[in-house]
Amino acid sequence: MQYKSVSAEEAVKVIKTGDRVHLSSVAVTPHKLIKAMVERGRNKEFYNVKVQHIHIENKVDFADPEFEGIFVSEQFFVGGNLRKQTQAGYADYIPGFLSETQKMIREGYLKVNVAMIMCSVPDKHGYVSLGTSVDATLAAIETADIVIAAVNPNVPRAWGDAIFHMSEIDYFVEDDSPLYTHDMGVLTETDIAIGKNVAELIEDGACLQMGIGGIPNAVLAQLGNHKDLGVHTEMFADGILPLVEKGVVTGKRKQIDKGKMVASFLMGSQKLYDFIDDNPMVAMMDVKHTNSVNVIRQNDKVTAINSALAIDITGQVCADSIGTTHYSGVGGQIDFIRGAGHSVGGKPIIAMPSVTAKGISKIAPTLLQGSGVVTTRANMHWFVTEYGAVNLYSKTMQERAKAIISVAHPDHREALDKAAFDRFGSHYHFVNNNI
Repeated sequence: MQYKSVSAEEAVKVIKTGDRVHLSSVAVTPHKLIKAMVERGRNKEFYNVKVQHIHIENKVDFADPEFEGIFVSEQFFVGGNLRKQTQAGYADYIPGFLSETQKMIREGYLKVNVAMIMCSVPDKHGYVSLGTSVDATLAAIETADIVIAAVNPNVPRAWGDAIFHMSEIDYFVEDDSPLYTHDMGVLTETDIAIGKNVAELIEDGACLQMGIGGIPNAVLAQLGNHKDLGVHTEMFADGILPLVEKGVVTGKRKQIDKGKMVASFLMGSQKLYDFIDDNPMVAMMDVKHTNSVNVIRQNDKVTAINSALAIDITGQVCADSIGTTHYSGVGGQIDFIRGAGHSVGGKPIIAMPSVTAKGISKIAPTLLQGSGVVTTRANMHWFVTEYGAVNLYSKTMQERAKAIISVAHPDHREALDKAAFDRFGSHYHFVNNNI
C-alpha cells in the first residue's frame, strides 16, 4: 500500500524540549532516526529530551557527556553500548520487571510523546510488522502523541502482536539499512559442562525459556534427542533453529499457544530473521503476554534458564550489578523464575560459571555491598554450575549453603565452607552433605 515518506531530518522536527522519545529495540533499533535526533540536539534545538528504550544495539551518541542536559537516557536494561555512560552517570536505568515496562507506559507513569520505531514495508492491506522486537514498543505506539517509523524492507513480517495498521504511523522514513546481527560465538568447556548439567533437568514436553549466549546455546545443543519441546520465552536466538529443523521443538504439549514459538524480541543471524518472516509458527508478542506470570504458569513443565553475576551461600542472586556498579538490569528473570515456579512440573533454573574469567568465585559468603538482589532466596529453585545442579527449594539456610558450596569451584570450597561455619555456628557441621 502506498504511503508518503519524508526525510529523517524532517520527521524528527516534531521532537520538542521536555519530550519523552521511545525507541524500538535490539535488531530494529532505528539508528537513522536516532542520528537525525542527535544532530538536532547537537545544534541545541531542544533540551531535556528523555530517550527511553529497553535494549538497543550498536553505537549511539545521545548519552555521551556532550549531550548532558540535552538528552536524558532512560533505560529498562543496560547493554554494552551504554554501560560506561551509565556507570559514569550520563545515562540512567529504570528498575522494573520486563513484564511491567509496558504497564509503565500504558498507565501513564512514563508518558511517551514520540515513538521512533522500525517496521516492515506495508503489505497490500496496509499492515506493517515490528519484526524482531515487539517488547514494550507496541505500548509506546498505542499511547504516543506521534509515531515516526523507519520503513525497512529488511524487517521480517513477523506475526502475533507485531502486526499493526499503518494508520497508526504519523511519519514514514525510508530506511534500507541491514538489521543488527549477533554471532553465536564458540562454546567454552565451561559452557558445555553447564549445558550438560542443565539439559539433564529438561524433560520431554518441557516449555523452554532461555536467552542468548554460551550457556543457552550449550543447553540447546544437548537437546537433540528430546521430544515435543515448546517455547515460551522473552527471546530466542539461533541455537533453537536446529531443534526446530529436527522436529524436537513442536509445541504440541503446550497448554496455551499450542504449536507456536512465543517470544517478544529476537537477536541473532540473518538466518534467524528469515526464519520468522511470514512464519505462523512464531508469535512475536507484547511483553504483557510473554512475561506475565499468570500466562507463563498456564503451560506445564516451564523450564526457565537464566544466568547471574553472583550468588551468596543462602541463594540470593545478583544479576544486575557488581556492587554499586550497574551492569545490566532485572529484565525478565523474575517474571520467568516465578512463572516457572507456579507451572505444574516447572523448573526455575539459575545457571552460571562458578568463577569469573580471572578465577574469582562467583559464589560468595555475602554479595558485594550495593549489589542488587534480582532473584531472592525465596524465589530460588535449581542452581547449576559446571560442577553440578542442586535444588534449593524447601531447603533451610544451612542446607542451602551446603548445596551451593558443593557446586562451587573446588579451589574456593574450603573458604566458603569456613564462612558458612562462621555464619551458622557449629551445628553447620552436622547438616547433611547429600542435599
